[in-house]
Amino acid sequence: MKKLILIVFSFLGIFTFSQQIESFETILNDKISIRALEVDGGKVWYSGTDSKFGFVDLKNVKNQKQIRLSEKKLQFRTLAQDKNSFYAINIESPAYFFKIDKESLKSETVFTDTAKTAFYDALHFVNDKLAYTFSDADKDNMLKLAVYRDGQWGMFKNKVQLNSGEAAFAASNTNIASTKKYLWVATGGKSSRILRLNFKTEKIETFNTPFIQGEYSQGMYSIDFYDDRFGVAVGGDYTKQDANINNIATTNDGGESWQIQASGQNAGYTTCVKIKPGSKGKEMISVGDQHISYSSDFGKTWKKISDEKGFFVCSWINVNTVVFAGKDRISVMKLKS
Repeated sequence: MKKLILIVFSFLGIFTFSQQIESFETILNDKISIRALEVDGGKVWYSGTDSKFGFVDLKNVKNQKQIRLSEKKLQFRTLAQDKNSFYAINIESPAYFFKIDKESLKSETVFTDTAKTAFYDALHFVNDKLAYTFSDADKDNMLKLAVYRDGQWGMFKNKVQLNSGEAAFAASNTNIASTKKYLWVATGGKSSRILRLNFKTEKIETFNTPFIQGEYSQGMYSIDFYDDRFGVAVGGDYTKQDANINNIATTNDGGESWQIQASGQNAGYTTCVKIKPGSKGKEMISVGDQHISYSSDFGKTWKKISDEKGFFVCSWINVNTVVFAGKDRISVMKLKS
């Protein structure tokens, strides 16, 4: 009987990770690096290097368009949207905040940060009327957070002091996340912490994490939250991509405390994680330069499901389809039901 139970549980363990790929199709090839995606109107939208912005129609991939937001060779690693427009901010100074009309694709600069230290790591819309973006700190080493309210951008005043060498990674536009109650920002580098903004009180709390940190290349690269309590963080060290110690963690109390998961038993450096829609946080997919991985148990264990390389960011299209982007391409993966 004990042997039978062991066999049954072993089978269930295999079944848990029986997530298989049905198809994998590249829908865009171009000389571009893409680290930010949005899905809207049956299209995948992207921003990237050389000031490029565009879309690919998911039903008819031949229907695609690309424009340049500037004559300058700007690098975009952010992209977000409200009902009528997309928004993108280039890295490096000066930082131009672009607004792009969804219908005409006409763009305008609606805000500019001229600080020499300006380097915006992520941009996130909470709803159509509220958005946040954050930059590397100025010389005072205070948290630099910009807010979009009532159609206007401005700086969010706060008293959060960052630690020495604490910054963030502009790897996939996903080290910022929100629910109706909170906004979370994940930092990295010499110090890797969670900063949590309460929308009601507008107060920011800071929480230490057990994540790998201490070097400029280490820390949390991406976070995602299912609700006010459960969330996941992934990352590592981009200079040591095979290193897989203390690079995945989950929280069950809204980011106040974090539990390391699958340490030493994952595919390594990871730049983006996304919880599967409708799974209540149980299933999630992640991507790094060297792998695509999947978890079916709230991030506790992970299975590499693809050796595809060169992807930095991903987004769920529906419960069985994920879009990936990175170096020179955008691809769509369909998972078996």
